[in-house]
Amino acid sequence: MSNAFIPDDAVLWEAAGASIQRKVMAFNEQLMLVKVKFRKGDIGSLHHHIHTQISYVASGVFEVEINHEKSVLQAGDVFYVSPETIHGVVCLEEGILIDVFNPMRADFV
Repeated sequence: MSNAFIPDDAVLWEAAGASIQRKVMAFNEQLMLVKVKFRKGDIGSLHHHIHTQISYVASGVFEVEINHEKSVLQAGDVFYVSPETIHGVVCLEEGILIDVFNPMRADFV
């Protein structure tokens, strides 16, 4: 199988916090796509990093905080985080975020 096609079941979930799990689905030096699974009440603590991040809410409901501004997002919504911007999430209803990073997150592999 080539690395151009990545079946979901070919990648294992890994711990990314107390009960948060992630799958690093694909990446090169410039780009990375990660699935992150949250249970209701899970918190993606406020943090910042050098990467540009775009996140797609695949399922669930999340309170997203970016640069001290909060919004509740649900399936189909997207949020954008500039480099070095403080951000975090609180999961209001169990769900999955699809995170895209530029450049890739070396700390995830």
